[in-house]
Amino acid sequence: MTKNFNTYIEHIDVDAWREVCVNKGSLRHFAKGEEFVSIGEVGRYFGFIQSGTLKYVARSADGTEYVMGLVFGNGFVGDWRHFSHNQNATVAIVATSDCDIYCITSKELKAMMSSDPYFKDMVMHATEAVYGTVYDRYVDLYVKTPQQRYEDLINRHPDLFDLFSLKDIASFLKITPTHLSRLRKNNGNQC
Repeated sequence: MTKNFNTYIEHIDVDAWREVCVNKGSLRHFAKGEEFVSIGEVGRYFGFIQSGTLKYVARSADGTEYVMGLVFGNGFVGDWRHFSHNQNATVAIVATSDCDIYCITSKELKAMMSSDPYFKDMVMHATEAVYGTVYDRYVDLYVKTPQQRYEDLINRHPDLFDLFSLKDIASFLKITPTHLSRLRKNNGNQC
């Protein structure tokens, strides 16, 4: 079992991506509750998270919020699919704490992809790695029980409840907060 929360990290050149964001981007602050990416708008940045936590959120037609992803310090953040094609985002990425993020613009990344074959290859490998993470999570929704998904999550990142709310973690697991509280209690964790 992996110890990385977002397993794509194990399959990319983290140092090279961090270097691109830090050296070519600018450090920006996002306050708790501020959107890094907003639904219906083209994302402005891709970034390396120096500090803080964010959640990827989809909203149903009635406004119900669903947490699809969680990211935090020393990770990467962005809606690459829409960002890189200048399309409106279908998810929001919301700071769940104050964040400092090295942000690079789509214009800069596109210029690098056009002029640097190595960077274009990095993008391809990162895209494949993220796809693998998302696909594995999708399969887990069908083949693992909520208990198994919870245990996998806690094994990968035992202090996740120190970073995110119970409600956000429950949504990420596709269970209710009450169900998550029961799972935690049954495993000897306090709610």
